[in-house]
Amino acid sequence: MTHFRTLEWTGSALRLLDQRRLPAETIYLDLGDAREVAEAIRTMVVRGAPAIGAAAAYGLALAAQRAPAERLLDALEEAAEVLRRSRPTAVNLFWAIQRVMDKVHANHALDADALRALVLSEAHAIAEEDVAVNKRIAQHGQSLVPDGATIIHHCNTGSLATVDYGTALGVIRYAHEIGKRIHVYLDETRPRLQGAKLSAWELNQLGVPHTVIVDGASGFVMRRHKVDLCIVGADRIAANGDTANKIGTYNLALVARAHGVPFYVAAPTSTIDLSIRSGDEIPIEERGADEVACVGATRVVPEGSPVLNYAFDVTPAHLITAIITEAGVVYPPYEEGLARAVRSRSEAR
Repeated sequence: MTHFRTLEWTGSALRLLDQRRLPAETIYLDLGDAREVAEAIRTMVVRGAPAIGAAAAYGLALAAQRAPAERLLDALEEAAEVLRRSRPTAVNLFWAIQRVMDKVHANHALDADALRALVLSEAHAIAEEDVAVNKRIAQHGQSLVPDGATIIHHCNTGSLATVDYGTALGVIRYAHEIGKRIHVYLDETRPRLQGAKLSAWELNQLGVPHTVIVDGASGFVMRRHKVDLCIVGADRIAANGDTANKIGTYNLALVARAHGVPFYVAAPTSTIDLSIRSGDEIPIEERGADEVACVGATRVVPEGSPVLNYAFDVTPAHLITAIITEAGVVYPPYEEGLARAVRSRSEAR
């Protein structure tokens, strides 16, 4: 296990590592109700699709804990709606909320204390399963990572983006742990710098050799150095394999294709959304202008210049070499393989 925890249940609160303060400070926040959890998700105290899903599940546990018995079901429905509105792109958020609420609806006749315990138990199950799922993703990914590999990674997909271990960075971490002599180039990931701040911080903790590069350097790095693969995470994968991930992922995939470098996505099956046919149907979050206009407290964009701040982009499936899930590595064409991977998750439960 990682020596820090992205999120943890204290018995009366959800404790979150405030990722906005890293790497300068390691600060934990204790949140006492679902609205506080939704705000923490919206403001990126907690981020990364799997971590968002687990946090939302615990947000429902907090709502159940604080609601009077006569309003318990209504309070859970209200909390679920507040949490759903926090961020639109990461499907794990909606998946986790629906999973908890399906359990509630199936057991609505229970008394209040039993229902509260059921909600908390389901939140714990989601968190515990995330760790096990990530480790299976890491193991399946090893067939794609040669010894001595040079890797490019975008954004942050490690323990900070999950309950623990990580998805794409989990593959990288496991490769290092079993003795593969890897080196990782980390895109800084503008505008919030998750690669420079968070991925570099994690790989420092783990002792994984790495170098931070600006987002626009990936093509030249591929040309100047022998890059063996790119690996990224995902916030939502459509039925056809189109993948939404942190803005800049699409650019990296195009550069990888131009240089003949394999481009892999690592994600749990809970990130696969078979209800949508293609990436054109994925809602893309737009965030505030200040994230782009300012670097820290310093404004770098002139006043009066408009800013467009998409938080995510969509990489078309034809640019993705394979998708690594806990059910195995899925290759194109993706429709059948992704559906089979999702079925395996349902059967396992």
